[in-house]
Amino acid sequence: MSTGETGAPKAVSAGALTGGHFRYFDFVMAAFVVILLLSNLIGAAKLSTVAGFTFGAGILFFPLGYVIGDVLTEVYGFARARRCVWVGFVAMLFMAVMSWVVVALPPAEGWGDQGAYEAVFGNTWRIVFASLFAFWAGEFANSFVLAKMKIWTEGKHLWTRTIGSTVVGQGVDSLIFYPLAFYGVWETWQVAAVMVTNWAMKVGWEAVLTPVTYAVVGWLKRREGVDVFDRGTDFTPFSARI
Repeated sequence: MSTGETGAPKAVSAGALTGGHFRYFDFVMAAFVVILLLSNLIGAAKLSTVAGFTFGAGILFFPLGYVIGDVLTEVYGFARARRCVWVGFVAMLFMAVMSWVVVALPPAEGWGDQGAYEAVFGNTWRIVFASLFAFWAGEFANSFVLAKMKIWTEGKHLWTRTIGSTVVGQGVDSLIFYPLAFYGVWETWQVAAVMVTNWAMKVGWEAVLTPVTYAVVGWLKRREGVDVFDRGTDFTPFSARI
């Protein structure tokens, strides 16, 4: 679905897109899911200290998922971003089930790495549930705010909606994840401090990556040939229809 390799994108309402095929949508969705899974699988298990500041290593890469979520909503509209969120949610759920099954399998005689394996892949179901629910709610909040702000700003000032939607989306994510995962395990002040600090760092990452977002969004809109506005869109999160 394109008006040319370098032509100006055509502004269209999401409801006017009947069928058609976007050439790069599948690639963006794949990048979204890969970053989501790897940031939770590789980064979540490690705490790192740099210049006296301790943080979860996953925070370096997890916000990239929100950046790509912004790109999806801005370029392809809320409905296609919604489908990607559901794909990511199911992928995370499968990853959690697979991790539980593999960790629970009895190790072979003489294999001495079970403890290390459990330390990396053996998250508690409380943390898994908190992560799934927080991702689901945060991503939908992010996409909804960005789609609405695009209409309000008439497609201008992209930075206001990428940062504004991340403030809300990451806020929802953090408000859900940290209390669900760690309340009663950590001191209350620790939960609040980590929640606010990580939220601020994620929003900061979004701001730093704004030039990258501009470049990717502009390139995709030119190649796809459309600029989607979610006028008349059904914003229910409980659907995967496009």
